[in-house]
Amino acid sequence: MSIAQSRRLLNAISFAGLAFSVGLAIYFYHLGIFKDMDSLQSLVGQSVVVGPLLFILIQMIQVIIPILPGGISLAAGVLIFGPFWGFVYNYIGICAGSIVLFLLGRHYGRPLISHLVSDKVYQKYSHWLENDQRFEKLFALAIFLPVAPDDALCLMASVTNMSLKKYTAIILLAKPASIFLYSLALLHGGSWLTGLLTH
Repeated sequence: MSIAQSRRLLNAISFAGLAFSVGLAIYFYHLGIFKDMDSLQSLVGQSVVVGPLLFILIQMIQVIIPILPGGISLAAGVLIFGPFWGFVYNYIGICAGSIVLFLLGRHYGRPLISHLVSDKVYQKYSHWLENDQRFEKLFALAIFLPVAPDDALCLMASVTNMSLKKYTAIILLAKPASIFLYSLALLHGGSWLTGLLTH
């Protein structure tokens, strides 16, 4: 196979993967799983094997094509599967989705970023791109702390000189803390709000 044929095959696979993700996101949206916890639970809670795999897939898609506001799916994972397995499935899905997002960004470049990242968010963090070493440090800190738009920054990382190996290491090592803190805040925040409203 020639280099040109390999590139065409890679383009086709990449496009098919993106189209598949968009198609599944639309399908899941119509099922109501992105807006109704009961629908999500009924879909992924039916099987001890298929359920977790479906949830991981949903989390991957959620990273690539963010639909749920505020990472509600993180709390959903803990509520449906319990604290330990919910964390594990969240971690696997989000890390896998983040790596796929980086690869898509590296393949399609800035045009994909302009479609998936709002102008407001891009302008806010674009100055990070002026220095690759500074970006890597700020990126690692942002992934570690649940205070920045991780998905947008993952895409922006794809247009820097950061290697896939370093990017993957940052995601795998820094994500656990942010997933844990975000899930904890959502769960306890939801409990506090529910208690406040019922009294």
